Amino acid sequence: MNSDETCLVVATAGDVAEITDLYLAARSDALPYLPRLHTNEQVREWIADTIIRRCCVWVARRGGHVLGFLALDGDDLDQLYLRPGHYRQGIGSRLLALAKRESSGRLRLHTFQCNARAKAFYEAHGFRVVDLNDGSRNEEREPDVQYEWTIET
Repeated sequence: MNSDETCLVVATAGDVAEITDLYLAARSDALPYLPRLHTNEQVREWIADTIIRRCCVWVARRGGHVLGFLALDGDDLDQLYLRPGHYRQGIGSRLLALAKRESSGRLRLHTFQCNARAKAFYEAHGFRVVDLNDGSRNEEREPDVQYEWTIET
């Protein structure tokens, strides 16, 4: 494989530190106004002990670096983040296409209502709004939106 190519591979425990750094950077970039509810170490433990163990996790790797990751929990798209500076390169679209292939023909996800970039991305990839919430279902207490994609859409 050429070092300039982006490959999608199953994540391992060895990817936890890099996934954690990416997650923290992406959230800070996209959602700087959200309260920081957990320390960096708590986030790393959550990724290692919950996300990697509970979900099917893939990373987008180029030149030995993780540029994005996807976590699927059944038909729930639990996490999809890209490293800041690597947007609009097709990495997110490739990760999302992988999630669709791995699904039963249906995917659900939540994002914050104020995250215009994420909402535009999911809507451009065939997801439709199925529910709006006042924030009572997430720990940040930020209004969110539930999206769904089915193979028919």
